[in-house]
Amino acid sequence: MPLALLQERLGHRFRHADLLTEALTHPSYLPDNPGAGAHNQRLEFLGDSVLHFVLAEALFREFPGAREGVLSRRRAVLTKGEFLSRLALDLGLDSVVRISRSEEETGGRTRASILEDALEAVIGAIYLDSDFETARHVVLGWYGPLTARLALTEGTDNPKGRLQEIVQPEHGNSALRYEVIEATGPKHARAYEVAVYLHEELLGTGRGSSKKSAEEEAARVALQTLRQR
Repeated sequence: MPLALLQERLGHRFRHADLLTEALTHPSYLPDNPGAGAHNQRLEFLGDSVLHFVLAEALFREFPGAREGVLSRRRAVLTKGEFLSRLALDLGLDSVVRISRSEEETGGRTRASILEDALEAVIGAIYLDSDFETARHVVLGWYGPLTARLALTEGTDNPKGRLQEIVQPEHGNSALRYEVIEATGPKHARAYEVAVYLHEELLGTGRGSSKKSAEEEAARVALQTLRQR
């Protein structure tokens, strides 16, 4: 893909094309091409910070009633490597990233870690080429409406099922119990708080606009609790 077409897909026309070239240069490319300039690790570092702040601010505004833990988990969903590599593929970075011949021969052009790094580096390059507001506008344009993006991503998530899979081998099928500990608000706008117990041990709590969503949130917290042990 020509870089001019890539810039159209990114939604940003670079004033300093060398920044884009650097963002697309994987470290493996340089030993075979010593005059190719810098690799993208510094831009990746910057772009990672810009991305996290852009999404933190957007989620803060999009979900005014959400707690810190919920916002953090939603940002984590939108910044995990698998998600970013798919986004990089959608933008066409796989066809323009500069990698070594050995990486090329072993499938590096579609390797998730390489694509994730390239995407974050491109974000850093856009920020340096323009300003934060431009970078924010471009990045959020890639994501589209965050509620829809999260619904699509979280729709394949099954925290209650994953929690059951972890607990069942040692404790059996009936070891988990979900209990509503609070229900507030009018009937048409209920808010539920649910606790999940392993036998009599509290693993986590969650809130939601339905019992199901509150149970799922409690299960996500419980999974984090078990991972920290």
